Order: sequence, then C-alpha cells, then structure tokens
Amino acid sequence: MFDLVRKLSDAFGVSGNEEEIRAVITEEIKDKVDDIYTDTLGNLIAVKKGTGRKIMLDAHMDEIGVMATFIDDNGFIRFSNLGWVYQYFALGQKVRFKNGTIGSVFYEEKLDDMKNLKLSRMYIDIGAKSREEAEKKVRIGDTACFVGDAVQTGDMIISKALDNRSGCAVLIKVIQNLPETDNELYFVFTVQEELGLRGARTAAYQIQPDIAIAIDVTDTGDTPECHPMAVKCGAGPTIKIKDSSLICHPEVKRLLEDAAKEIGIPYQYEVLESGGTDVGAIHTAVGGVPSGAVSIPCRYIHSPVETASLSDMENAVKLLVQAVK
Repeated sequence: MFDLVRKLSDAFGVSGNEEEIRAVITEEIKDKVDDIYTDTLGNLIAVKKGTGRKIMLDAHMDEIGVMATFIDDNGFIRFSNLGWVYQYFALGQKVRFKNGTIGSVFYEEKLDDMKNLKLSRMYIDIGAKSREEAEKKVRIGDTACFVGDAVQTGDMIISKALDNRSGCAVLIKVIQNLPETDNELYFVFTVQEELGLRGARTAAYQIQPDIAIAIDVTDTGDTPECHPMAVKCGAGPTIKIKDSSLICHPEVKRLLEDAAKEIGIPYQYEVLESGGTDVGAIHTAVGGVPSGAVSIPCRYIHSPVETASLSDMENAVKLLVQAVK
C-alpha cells in the first residue's frame, strides 16, 4: 500500500490541473475494468459492467495548491490559493510548479504581528533576480503544489496530498481485488473537489447511480489538546454519519456496518463538524442518490505533512470490496 500511495502523492494534481495524476491512476487500473474514459470536466471514470444495481464509488484526485497572480520587478511571485490553504501551514514550505520549478514560501518582512499573516502578505521565491528571469520559468496563472515527500514510519505514512491520494489508492486496490458481483460498478476519480465538489456533481448527473459511496480523509481527535472527536489513526476506517455537506443515508450506513461486521475488521463512526466530501454533491443529484462515505483518519489535513495509518487504508479496501458484493 505504501508504494502505491507514494506514487500517487508524488504526482502533480492541483485542482484544475489533474492530467498527471489521472495518467498515473489510468496505468494502475486500465487492464482491470471493462471500460475507462475521461469526461468533459476531466473526471476519470472506470466501469465494471453488470446487470444489478448501479454503484458509484468516488475518490477525488485533486490536491490543494497555489496559483501565480503577480510577479514583481525583483522576480518574487504573489499567489492565490486553490482550495483551502492555511497560511500558517504554507509558511516556510516549498512548492513545485507544474514544470518542476521549485520555490519557497515566505512573508513580507514588514509584517509586525504574525496574527496579521494572510496569503496576500506572502510570496514565492524561485531564486530569480528580475521579473524577466522569473517569467522564463513561471507565468501568471501557473499552479504549484506543496512539496512533502512520502515517508513511512511504522504503520504510519507522512506525506503531502494524502487528501485524497490515500482515497485514490484505496479505490485502485478495490478495483484490483474486485469480487464476483452482478452489480454495475462505476469507479470515479473526480476533479476539483477542493474547489467545491465540482467533478462529483457532473459525474453523478452522467451516471445516475442507484447508490454512491465516497472515499476521502477525515479529521482525528488523537493529537494533544485537539478538538474532541471520536476518531483515531489506526483504529480502522470510518463510516460517516454526517458532515457539513450531508447526513448519510441510513441504508448505506447500514450496508457499510454489515460489511465490516461480516469480515471482522475494525471501524469507527465519523461525525465531522465542519467540512464535506464529494457525496455532499452526489446525494442531491438527479432526484437524490442514497449516499454514504468511508473515510481514512488523517492528521494535519491540508498540510505538507498529512499523517495516516496504512492499516486503516488496507481495511478500507476490505470494507468496500465486501460492500459492493
């Protein structure tokens, strides 16, 4: 599992620029499904044909990042966020532009109080000495991801973009370990989730599934003095009850509970007080879709050092394989 997650997290895939990560995923699954295609918005959709219920399994493949908005006379680059970029997580980090250019993120020296730190008071330094030199490497509108190489420590993986390359890895493993089933399965790797669940919304309207399950990360309550939450890394994948975008359908929740009990894997319940996932858009599509979610507990979400349990991911694979039967 670690090697797959590392391969996925290394790939560039800032929201709206998912070409590289889509190609990596395609290579992993193209020989395991009956049909595979990219839709108009850029979602990667893989189909395992059947005559039973139409099930949509979803994982967004985009990651947060930044976009160059202005280059000053000295070659320093101002930027805007793509997705929720927390200024304190971004400070002092490296970013990698799509063409491979590396830059460091820092803030204006005249800032007299860190409480006033905003993305608008920050810049990217790519080592250029002038605007002309900088523009040879970076142009207005170019996007960059944060740099955070994947490392394994025991059962844990530390990396950028575990939101949601861990979910993509789970979905790939489900495809590679599919059981015999009459159900028709749609595996959807969506774009632009970080910008407002955009890819999932259009995909659901295309597919019109009978049931949908999203795979994403969720917050934890297992770090010092954190906000109380009944989710821990290493205690199993979570079955979502609610988040800001939906209350999960009771039948889908029951399906996931029964599947976990049948194979004897650990699982947790998730009540996420703020934030949402693709099912927030899917469940209101085409007259309504019974929807639920399986989440990977993840610390430090939207930072370059997101941290999650590999065993939680592996148990999520087992859970979903059992559920789609």
